[in-house]
Amino acid sequence: MNRQHRRHRPHSRLRRLACGTLVLSLLGSACGAPGARQDSASGSGHYPVTITNCGADVTVDARPERVVLLESSPVSTLRALDVLDAVAVRAGAFPAGYYDDETNAAIRSIPSLGEELDTSGHLQLSVELVVAQRPDLVLGLPDGVPREALAELGIPVLVHPTLCPTGADATTFDDVADQVTTYGRLFDREDRAAELVDSLRRRVTAVEQAVQNRPRRTAAVLYPTIGGGTVYAYGNESMAHPQLDSAGFTNVYGDVEERVFEVTVEDLIAKDPDVLVLLHTDGDPDAVEDAVAELPGADALRAVRHDAILVQLFNFTEPPTPLSVTGLERIHERFGGES
Repeated sequence: MNRQHRRHRPHSRLRRLACGTLVLSLLGSACGAPGARQDSASGSGHYPVTITNCGADVTVDARPERVVLLESSPVSTLRALDVLDAVAVRAGAFPAGYYDDETNAAIRSIPSLGEELDTSGHLQLSVELVVAQRPDLVLGLPDGVPREALAELGIPVLVHPTLCPTGADATTFDDVADQVTTYGRLFDREDRAAELVDSLRRRVTAVEQAVQNRPRRTAAVLYPTIGGGTVYAYGNESMAHPQLDSAGFTNVYGDVEERVFEVTVEDLIAKDPDVLVLLHTDGDPDAVEDAVAELPGADALRAVRHDAILVQLFNFTEPPTPLSVTGLERIHERFGGES
């Protein structure tokens, strides 16, 4: 499942967008994550389990029961594995649009260290505040705080694989399976994880089969800046790329070996994709669509003229989680029947 890839590292601002979750001032979502293995010294019991995370071995000696959740992307997996109750405290934004009513109620019941992001996309928390929660696992690596600092306190940290500071390979739906499998091992839910992986693979296959005889169209996945400014696009190292491919589209930025990068309006007009998928982290979807429609010259885009636009929350695409499969289905539902 590992693929060797030449990488171009985007600006840190872009990497925050690639995370698609919160970015913390002292406790942000830096990046990396799990390919998991059960420790060979575990004997006949399930634990300890050691997970290789951003090149570091992270060991949990028992099932985590006091998790500090510093990003939204693990929620769908934790919920599907029926271990969301292990989260003792959370921080950051958890948009209700991702989840069903029961999951949203469960999230609301978890005490929050803070939910509002500042204008630069940061959540202001201190390391001391997180340590004071006495976590046996932190999901989301502090930004600017070395992993070793928490490790010295006996606090294991895991973050998503595709967001390691040292880089990751181009992502596919296999990365969704990897993440589910890792958390299944971590929480001793391996059978449930295997069932979930099978279900997710069947859902992806169903979309691929539904579009296999249709003419391929072109698409771009963008993260526009509301109110005008920079537009970001997603290349072949992002989860957007296999998502578009499985939905029957050719990514107009599929030749770019980066995850996320700035694009000009002129270049977007020159590529003129048939459809646009616009990502955002929270707020009014209409404002996101307006951010593209009001770009100078945007009326030259066929997707704008034909209203072939889907706005969806960021974690429906990135990073690769079960929500990425839901995002694929949303793309197919919106565009699958159009020619």
